[in-house]
Amino acid sequence: MSCNSCSSDINSVPKGCKSNGSCGTGDCEKLSVFDWLANMALPAGQEPMNIVEVRFKNGRKHFFKNLENLQISIGDVIAVEGNPGHDIGTVSLTGELIKVQLKRKGIALDSDEIKKVYRKATQKDIDVWNAARDKEYDTQYKGREILGKLGLKMKLSDVEYQGDGNKATFYYTADDRVDFRQLIRDFASTFNIRIEMKQVGLRQEAARLGGVGSCGRELCCSTWLTDLRKVNTTAARYQQLSLNPQKLAGQCGKLKCCLNYELDTYVDALKEFPKQEVVLRTEKGDAVFVKMDIFKGLLWYTYKENRAKWYKLSLEQVKEIISANKNKEVVSGLEDFESEIVEVVKKELDVVGQDSLTRFDTPKARNKKKNKNKNKNKNQKVQNTSSNTQNNKQLNQGQPKRAKQNQELKNQQPERKKPVHKKPFSNKQKPNAIEGKKENIPPKGNLQSNEKSSLNQQKQLENKPKNKNRNKKRRQPKKGPNPSENA
Repeated sequence: MSCNSCSSDINSVPKGCKSNGSCGTGDCEKLSVFDWLANMALPAGQEPMNIVEVRFKNGRKHFFKNLENLQISIGDVIAVEGNPGHDIGTVSLTGELIKVQLKRKGIALDSDEIKKVYRKATQKDIDVWNAARDKEYDTQYKGREILGKLGLKMKLSDVEYQGDGNKATFYYTADDRVDFRQLIRDFASTFNIRIEMKQVGLRQEAARLGGVGSCGRELCCSTWLTDLRKVNTTAARYQQLSLNPQKLAGQCGKLKCCLNYELDTYVDALKEFPKQEVVLRTEKGDAVFVKMDIFKGLLWYTYKENRAKWYKLSLEQVKEIISANKNKEVVSGLEDFESEIVEVVKKELDVVGQDSLTRFDTPKARNKKKNKNKNKNKNQKVQNTSSNTQNNKQLNQGQPKRAKQNQELKNQQPERKKPVHKKPFSNKQKPNAIEGKKENIPPKGNLQSNEKSSLNQQKQLENKPKNKNRNKKRRQPKKGPNPSENA
């Protein structure tokens, strides 16, 4: 866990704020408690509370007496009485709020469970404590190897060293009782320390290990929930939930603790509802309960003879029918009561940062300016098209008159022969060569047509020398020194 402005290392100690897990915000510390009485002055003549709450690994907390009246504040690392030796922990709570915590956990002020505070931890104590904590991972790994060799039906979940490094507590889970006497001997010979075995439940194991629940947040048992109460399937039945173990089970494999959060609200709401076993008597037959909506106050009933259709009734209508049946009166069909229900649809307000998932399904409204410009362009196009159509009509009306005039002029003019258009020869080609090629081609059609075409070609060739002269003028050599003159 970490603050909003810093992150935590492997040992859940914040790196950025450098307060060693004592920010006071409730985010760095596991299962932390905010001391809202810290700035309150004590009444005259009342002595301050000499009991402090000390936090150890994974949210383990105990109370200790400050008999020497040391100036201890939240976040201080202190040395406390152990069993045996001493232990090192961090102060998590002081002051008058300790009385509330002791009362909640059922511990008396003069109880023998409350041990002593030795001193504030020195640098040597902290170094030994850190060295012992560094060995916890390797000890857990070797312990699981030894456990696998012995074949015991138990799971080693965590290992915690004492502050002086002379004792280690092994936390395990098991379904049945386990004889681990041989296991303790093997652990003591391997690690050369004092061994303590402590069995925890599945919920306590999940609280120690931590994790993320199906809601997307960190587990309640590992962050703030200290009282792990029993959860039954009746809590799910009261809340009209489907009895699906995959959805109702948490990280620990048991029913989720959050099923108890809203249970009291549902129980109070169900007091006004009739029992589900009550049968409604109508003219069309007896009606049986199907389901209900607690917060909307709606119930669904169906006839025994025809269970295909469900009828939606309000809570007031059902009470009215039940009271009439008690007076030995038979009401009309459920259809009449269903038609009287008027549903009021409430608009849901969008919270900042929590838009609806269907926001992309509806098309976005375009700007009014763009729409106005588009409408203007459309109107202009319509006007232009209308004007063009009018002009075309006028032109079409005048076309037949012009066509008649053109025909008369053509009839008056003498007929002319159409000239034969052929591709001109390039200047590079010679006429003799062209004629020779054409002589070799076999004639197609009449001979007269071939003769006429040859005559036309000769006429065209006679006219081309003019073009040759023009090209000669263009292709005159550049002026330069005459070689004959130089000679």
